[in-house]
Amino acid sequence: MRIEHSSFERVEKFKYLGTTITHQNSSQEEIKSRLKSGNVCYHSAQYLLSSSLLYKNLKIKIYRAIILPVVLYGCETWSLTLREERKLMMFEDRVLRRIFGPKRDELTGEWRKLHNVELNDLYSSPNTVRMITSRRMRWAGHVARMGERRTQGFGG
Repeated sequence: MRIEHSSFERVEKFKYLGTTITHQNSSQEEIKSRLKSGNVCYHSAQYLLSSSLLYKNLKIKIYRAIILPVVLYGCETWSLTLREERKLMMFEDRVLRRIFGPKRDELTGEWRKLHNVELNDLYSSPNTVRMITSRRMRWAGHVARMGERRTQGFGG
């Protein structure tokens, strides 16, 4: 495509301001990329999240301040399928299991992983999917309040 003296090639996807844009305007690639980056961040902080020297409150703060922003960057524009919601929840559950550690079964005395319901009870903050929904609503309100002003200065 040519515009004035510049030519642009057609591509299937590209990165713009850290976000993957696809020719189908799908958020699936972006969510996959965000989860991959979140995994890298999680693995780099894994030793902190499993340390017995840190309080659980501090571990949650580390998760919310370092890992979660990497995963949720640009989430205001995502449209989530149930499959993507499950992937996001599985990621969060894995991190929370690392933070809260195993639980000793009262009957058998054996250690076991925490169930999802137990994780939700221990983690009092809204889950990732609820945070995304909240951020999307806040962003939609922001865009709605912009009104006609947003086109001023762009020749409109």
